[in-house]
Amino acid sequence: MSQQAETGEAIRNEGKYMAIIVCWLLGNGCLFSWNSMLMIEDYYVYLFPSYHPTRVLALVYQPFALGTIAILAYHEAKINTRRRNLAGYSLFFLSSLALIVLDVATSGKGGIGVFIGVCVVSGAFGVADAHVQGGMVGDLSLMSPELIQSFLAGLAASGALTSALRLITKAAFENSQDGLRKGAMMFFAISCFFELLCVLLYAIVFPKLPIVKFYRAKAASEGSMTVSADLAAGGIQTHHAQGVEEDPKLKERMNNRQLLLENIDYALDMFLIYVLTLSIFPGFLSEDTGSHSLGSWYALVLFAMYNVWDLIGRYIPLLKRFKLASRKGLMAAILSRFILIPAFYFTAKYGDQGWMILLTSFLGLSNGYLTVCVLTAAPKGYKVGTRAKCFRELACTMSSSRYICWGDTRLAVADWQRLVKLHCLERLHPTSEYGPISGLYGDLMPPLDLHTGASMPSWMELDNDIDVTRRGCG
Repeated sequence: MSQQAETGEAIRNEGKYMAIIVCWLLGNGCLFSWNSMLMIEDYYVYLFPSYHPTRVLALVYQPFALGTIAILAYHEAKINTRRRNLAGYSLFFLSSLALIVLDVATSGKGGIGVFIGVCVVSGAFGVADAHVQGGMVGDLSLMSPELIQSFLAGLAASGALTSALRLITKAAFENSQDGLRKGAMMFFAISCFFELLCVLLYAIVFPKLPIVKFYRAKAASEGSMTVSADLAAGGIQTHHAQGVEEDPKLKERMNNRQLLLENIDYALDMFLIYVLTLSIFPGFLSEDTGSHSLGSWYALVLFAMYNVWDLIGRYIPLLKRFKLASRKGLMAAILSRFILIPAFYFTAKYGDQGWMILLTSFLGLSNGYLTVCVLTAAPKGYKVGTRAKCFRELACTMSSSRYICWGDTRLAVADWQRLVKLHCLERLHPTSEYGPISGLYGDLMPPLDLHTGASMPSWMELDNDIDVTRRGCG
């Protein structure tokens, strides 16, 4: 009996470290393209100064991601997971390639047509992300928790890598002609290569790893209906129908409402984690931290510190003594993070850049740590096949909540910031040559002067004025 147990353990762990590396790379590829687009938004601000790409691209991305993931969550039990993940990584590759083709075809020129094309690619990134994140987390929920942790660490690593690349390209091309464009093209060339690598890894390498085949075969034996194509890719043929006839209970599955109600605290945990994180990062850090000695490097340094510490936080749960598994403990820790809201406010108003960097680092550390703790703890008490279904559905719900709270909190915070800025400007400049200041903020696009037909100042121009006069509102 002891020898059989040792043999089973050896089979279960065969190829484990290779699987961890592959999962890390696949997690990295899940957000690498989108993070690349975020990191070179200064190039898009240069190309499209009147269209506010820093706001619009994120707002385009969200509804496509949310709508797609909601549909996939509803039809999860009928979807071929292998095709879903391959479709997502392939779309990431093609979309990154499309950005390069679009820029080369237009010789790096702006215009409304090019901007619409970039927005279409941003929406495609949202669709691809919805395919891959929910699909991969559900796929890995069949397996060892270390593989999920590695995938989630890869998500954070994509941010750290793109931040490092952005700092390098900014330093390398800062004084060169057409430096912004060169840096952007380098980003998307690397993205194309990396996404193609992820397609090949998931299609060829991942399904043939012994540990992956072991867990997928076990899930199929317990009633999972979404792993047959994955097993076939690994060279294993299943006879699922026969197993179901022998034990019809294997086919039983909980509906989405039951799954959510049984794991509502975990879903709420993820919602609250990202309500806080996304209300501060990236919008607040890029726009509302004042002027400092680092100048144009300041926001990039904050982004880099957040991403690096987010990555570090996702590895801390590997040390079991530091892993938080208690449901009540997780909720208490997540709620305690909300003290960061007044902390960031007072630091931005009264503190220096050192304190802001420290707070940003803690925001990233706590975000990564708590995300991994929640996703590796939930859910418990299910058979492998059913647990995979539960985890995938829960992950989709969490992801949907993430995009909802990202969009809602960014819009709410943007409206609040707009009111504060208007109050600031109207105290300093009650009127302008165009009329009351508040009239300039009626729409996202810069309005026209009814008398001359000329464009009034854009948000960007007003924001620059606000930065200059901000001290007058103290």
